[in-house]
Amino acid sequence: MNEAILMMGGLGIIIGAGLAAASKIFYVYVDPKITAIEDVLPGANCGGCGLPGCTANAEAIVAGTAEPNSCVAASEDEITQIAQIMGVSIEAAEPDIALPGCYFGTQDADTRYIYSGINDCRAAALLGGGMKVCTIGCLGLGTCAKNCPFDAITMGPDGLPVVDEERCTGCGTCERICPKHIITLSSRTRRILREYTTDECTTPCQRGCPAGINIREYILQISKGNYRQALQVIKERNPFPTVIGRICPRPCETECRRNLVDEPVAINFLKRYVADIEKDTGDRVQPYKAPDTGRRVAVVGGGVEGLSTAYFCARLGHAASVYEATDSLGGLLRMAIARERLPLDILDWDIGGIVDMGVSIETGQALGRDMTVSSLLEQGYEAVFLALGGWDGRLARGDGGSGVLPIPGTHLFLDVLRDSETVLGSSWGPDAVIAGGGRLALKAAMRCGDMGAKTVTILLRETEEDSSITDADAAALDSVTVNLVFNSAVCQLIGEENRLSEIEYRNLVTCETVRIQAQNLIIAAGRFPELIFRRQPIEDGSEGVETDVASDNGPVCWEAFQPYKHPFLRDQHGFFAEGDALTDYSAAIEAIGAGRRSAASIHQTLYGQMPSLSDDAIAPGFYVQDVDDVEGVPVVHRHAMPINDARVLEAGGEIEKGFDEKTARAEADRCLQCGLICYNRSNETVQIGEAVAAG
Repeated sequence: MNEAILMMGGLGIIIGAGLAAASKIFYVYVDPKITAIEDVLPGANCGGCGLPGCTANAEAIVAGTAEPNSCVAASEDEITQIAQIMGVSIEAAEPDIALPGCYFGTQDADTRYIYSGINDCRAAALLGGGMKVCTIGCLGLGTCAKNCPFDAITMGPDGLPVVDEERCTGCGTCERICPKHIITLSSRTRRILREYTTDECTTPCQRGCPAGINIREYILQISKGNYRQALQVIKERNPFPTVIGRICPRPCETECRRNLVDEPVAINFLKRYVADIEKDTGDRVQPYKAPDTGRRVAVVGGGVEGLSTAYFCARLGHAASVYEATDSLGGLLRMAIARERLPLDILDWDIGGIVDMGVSIETGQALGRDMTVSSLLEQGYEAVFLALGGWDGRLARGDGGSGVLPIPGTHLFLDVLRDSETVLGSSWGPDAVIAGGGRLALKAAMRCGDMGAKTVTILLRETEEDSSITDADAAALDSVTVNLVFNSAVCQLIGEENRLSEIEYRNLVTCETVRIQAQNLIIAAGRFPELIFRRQPIEDGSEGVETDVASDNGPVCWEAFQPYKHPFLRDQHGFFAEGDALTDYSAAIEAIGAGRRSAASIHQTLYGQMPSLSDDAIAPGFYVQDVDDVEGVPVVHRHAMPINDARVLEAGGEIEKGFDEKTARAEADRCLQCGLICYNRSNETVQIGEAVAAG
């Protein structure tokens, strides 16, 4: 008996020791944050976060690959608790919902494929590429609806998904499983931030519009008599619909697919029609505005670009303030356009809509005279954006070379060459940089030497072989040391308080960046570049965490860089690259598009990112489906804009009368409601060439 007890006891000791050793060998560390977050999560394991259960979601949150609010089933209190565990704060944001991006169902396709027995879109895409010639079109088998965990998607009678916005939680399940990427998470905020991509169904007119307005949709709403909805669509990308409806050069109409049949749809006149209804009734239509983020942005310049930037910043939830040097807003729209083309009450109406969006206005405030970039940053603005306009705007304001230096240490080329007050009255350091200018840059370098510079670096975008100046020309200047740097462009400014201290330039061949000392910069262009200023972040030494060098009430150290460029110019780098405005924008609609890109760049900056484009943003050379011929579309000529007679013009009236409702509805009906390669044909015409192939 005793032997059995001893044997069992010994065996227990051996097993215990083995288990203890095994626990040491096979021990798996569990981050207490993961445990704490998992305890807070509701435990629904619904998969709405896109991960296999709440444990995986907790692990992803701690790893930084998922947001603290990624659980679609968690309450606001639970999300706040998770954020506290992670040591971050949660800002209110517009919820995402699923958005289908296809216009014509499979039954309307010219060429369709039938896959017997296959009822899953992913399998159909793998087997034969889909039900339509269109590479983006919906396959119509309803895989998104079957897999939605919240029953928020159904298939409509046209074979396209329909989203119930009240049920949709924005979990992204449909986006992940759609093989054609036609159903994606979207929101108005996302649509402000995003450029059009290669996997979206964009229409020719939409791609041709510098502001990127969803033209197809607003014309559809006009044809239905839904004028408020039409204006909502327009204002999503254009805060000046009443103005642009009168003065736009209409590049969208050049791209209109009706050109293949007869004449383009009167896209801009239709925009004017719904905008005039709003003005005439006084019932202002405002687009969606995201919840307040508590972040402040200063925009310097009250022209079209500056006002547009502030408008989109406000819609993104940021408190935006505009500082304008003159006593009125509008820039060249107010100063340089004939009143019969653009009456002032029209301009003031659209500006009023921007103010009603929550943008605050400070007039009579000139940068460099009444405030500085550093003083605005000291006031609590997290970003300062410059939209100062070009020489034409300066001349219209009467302040060309007036002694006002808006960017610390930075001069325009013409001011330096003509010894303006801004040059004579400013302090010069030993290091100067000249950006561009060709052979005249040598003359400007001599002027820099006269002002006290010892070394001048001339940055030239062209190659040494293509340049009009040589190292021998630079060596011939005995009053100052001149260094020529070819294939280069300024890409960033760095300074402290009201002083410039460094320039960062990029090699346009290798894309390498170099920083050099510079107390003065001379820009060989007719305008100051659009720049975003922010306090210069530094690493505090703990895993790359950024902090603010001025948080201890020290001097304001800042950096300045440009917004991301138009996607069509994505391969260009540096200030005043190809496509950048050199004097001012050739059309107000271009300035509006630039304002939206600037607001999107500022938004990225506020959240610690450098302005950047997504890799799939549409650019030249990217493949985008289109057609060069249309069939089954009868000729219906464009409706002409009625013109006022001379007596109306003499009395101060406008040149054009505008459409009445009957004309507007009839013109809207001319729209083919295009997709990439699809469009509306005449109901009287039998569709041609429809093929059915068994897969």
